[in-house]
Amino acid sequence: MDLGGVRTKGSDNTPSQLRRISMPESLAGLTVLDVGAWDGFYSFEAERRGAKRVLATDRQAWRSGEAFGWGTGKAGFELARRALGSRVEDRDIDVFDISPETVGTFDVVLLLGVLYHLKDPFGALERMASVTNKLLIVETAVDLMGLRRPAMAFYPSRELNGDPTNWFGPNVACVKEMLRACGFPRVRCVFEQPWLERVGTAGMKKIRGEAPFFASVQRGRAAFHAWKD
Repeated sequence: MDLGGVRTKGSDNTPSQLRRISMPESLAGLTVLDVGAWDGFYSFEAERRGAKRVLATDRQAWRSGEAFGWGTGKAGFELARRALGSRVEDRDIDVFDISPETVGTFDVVLLLGVLYHLKDPFGALERMASVTNKLLIVETAVDLMGLRRPAMAFYPSRELNGDPTNWFGPNVACVKEMLRACGFPRVRCVFEQPWLERVGTAGMKKIRGEAPFFASVQRGRAAFHAWKD
C-alpha cells in the first residue's frame, strides 16, 4: 500500500489484485461499502478514485486477525488512514448483521476475499444485495471448476490452504446463479484463473500447465460484477 511516498511491504500483490476485480476507474460522486476491508487497501483506493463516501467494515480480521496470521488486527487500517489523511469511515460489524437498517445502502459494494470464509455464502450474498444500489463486486476462491453445473465444495477442516476459516468453494457457475437469485439480473465473470491442485498424503501442491490427472482438484480465483439494473 502506498502511504504517500512510503510503500508497505504487504503480503499480497495488490496491484495485480486490483486489476483482477476491474474496479471502475472513476467512482466520482458514488458511495462505496467495503465488506471485509482488513487493512483497507480497496477502501482507500475507492476514495482515491473519487468516491464521496466510503465505509470500511470488518470483524474477523480486525478482532481475530492475529490468531490466524493475518496481521495486527485493526492497527494496519488505522495506521494507513492516519498516514493518508483519509476520510474513510469504519464500522466493526459482522457480515450477517449488514442491512439497510444497520449501515444504509451504497452505490458500489465490495466483497473481496470474503465469501469462502463464510458458513452461509448464499445468505451473505442476500445481505450484500440488500445494501447494493448499483454494483456488487465479488472476488473469491473457487473450486470444482471442471463442472458446468452450479456446485460448491465444502471444507470441513483445513482442505483449502490449510486455513480452518475457509468453509466453501463455489464454482463460477454457482457464484453467477447465486447472484442472480439474490436479485442481480446482470452478472459477469470479469476474471477467472484456474489451477490444478494435487491432493496426496504430503498435502497439496499447485500444478499449473499440466493435463488433468487422477486425484487432482481444479481450483482457482474468480471475480464477478453484478448489477441491479
